[in-house]
Amino acid sequence: MRFIQILCGAGIGLLLTIPCVFSAENSVPSPLHPFETRSWTIPENSIDLLVFPLLQSHGIEPSLPSSDEIFIRRAYLDIIGTLPSPAETLAFLANQSEDKRISLIDTLLSREEFADYWSLKWADILRMKAEFPINLWPNAVQAYHRWVRDAIRNNMPYDQFVRALLTSNGSNFRVPEVNFYRAVQTRTPSSLASAAALTFMGSRMKQWEEKKQTGCALFFSRISYKKSAEWKEEIVLCNPAPATSTNAILPDGKSITIPADQDPRIIFADWLISPQNPWFAKNIVNRVWFWLMGSPIIEGIDDIRPDNPPSNPELLAFLEKELVSSGYNLRHLYRLILTSRTWQQSSIPQSSHPKARSLFAYYPVRRVEAEVLRDALFTIGKRGEEYMSPIPEPYTFVPEEQKNVLLADGSITSPFLELFGRPPRDTGLESERNNTISDSQERYMLASTDIQRIITRSPLLQRIIRTARNRRDEIIRNYYLFILSRYPTEEEALIAAQYFQKPKLRIKEAADDLAWVLINSKEFLYRH
Repeated sequence: MRFIQILCGAGIGLLLTIPCVFSAENSVPSPLHPFETRSWTIPENSIDLLVFPLLQSHGIEPSLPSSDEIFIRRAYLDIIGTLPSPAETLAFLANQSEDKRISLIDTLLSREEFADYWSLKWADILRMKAEFPINLWPNAVQAYHRWVRDAIRNNMPYDQFVRALLTSNGSNFRVPEVNFYRAVQTRTPSSLASAAALTFMGSRMKQWEEKKQTGCALFFSRISYKKSAEWKEEIVLCNPAPATSTNAILPDGKSITIPADQDPRIIFADWLISPQNPWFAKNIVNRVWFWLMGSPIIEGIDDIRPDNPPSNPELLAFLEKELVSSGYNLRHLYRLILTSRTWQQSSIPQSSHPKARSLFAYYPVRRVEAEVLRDALFTIGKRGEEYMSPIPEPYTFVPEEQKNVLLADGSITSPFLELFGRPPRDTGLESERNNTISDSQERYMLASTDIQRIITRSPLLQRIIRTARNRRDEIIRNYYLFILSRYPTEEEALIAAQYFQKPKLRIKEAADDLAWVLINSKEFLYRH
């Protein structure tokens, strides 16, 4: 705690609050070391050709390129939800090839952790939760999560992914995708239709005119749920009982007749995943852009409607077309965004224009998710979490080494995850997740015994001290590399070295204080 006051007062760890320095002669921004660089090493891609001219038309200066140190940390967090190891960081920084950034992106997109991290995103949207108010039951949650994770790992085309969720029949344990229709608070046709519209159209059905709401609900009116002899097993299917033809209304206002012998969900799915659908590709493109860029093209993320226009219509249309033409290949969409200069910009704005963020003039700063932060702390301290759940054992047993991003069940949580804004997964709305910093979170990071134990008992930090053989400068450099994925600046190293030389302060105590400062810095807590 004593070191936090000294170092923070001296300016250490104040990234994201330091203004960029401009040259008095030509107003050309000077890069802020070690967070920015002066020139690009990657070419503009099609995204940049739609973003930067629009910025110029508004008189908005885009940010400088992010430095390699910032890039590698951002790439790991945004693509696989974890921090790079010191060895990975050093190897990347030492690589002199011009295409090393694109090569790293391709490598991360193919890693197993990619599916781990992105299954977390879908677990939130698909309301994966065993108990009230979403009653999937633990076995079904685990099966559902495995199915989604496998779909991401195998790069299942997005239209096939959605079709499976909307049209499958069978056991909630053996055909996991049927749990889409179980992960709702009420199972009325209207509630099921609303869940489908929110999840796959980014549209809130309650805002539609009543005629459309009633007409759309008919597509989900024949879904039945049957118990089996197996405990908690439930069969989801289209009711095979004789039915008559039904006149329904699609969300676009078109009337359609549903034949008596046809599953209405199939008709809805065929309409939804059509390349001509005005919501389907637009919704997922907007979500993915928000997940990677921190700011959506259509504000509201899951509130697509005619009176809520996109900030860059041409960009949105281009990404929709790319997704459809690629065969709904989401990994292609990720790569397109990640390899753009737009995503690789610095997080330090060059313009105070009110539209700078919404037009993507810089990479927006935002706190890392609760699960990612806890996993990062586990990497440092090898200290696990104590989980809690309303569900009795053995279903809630979670090993200490379990990655938090792989917690399938929203009912299984912990005080840390609750404090840092993990969503309850009750509604499927993006807004359920709260990544804003709070006073309680700051107090926890600064003064909790949990953080103290993570630091003081960390085997990896202790190894750094032993390997350095009491060489203070080496300890300082490697602590920065391990925790912030970069070496300290000269000023930071000098301030830290002066602190290490304080009378009667042992090296282990000084090192622990340094680790506490770095873990509480914005560089560690935020994406930038």
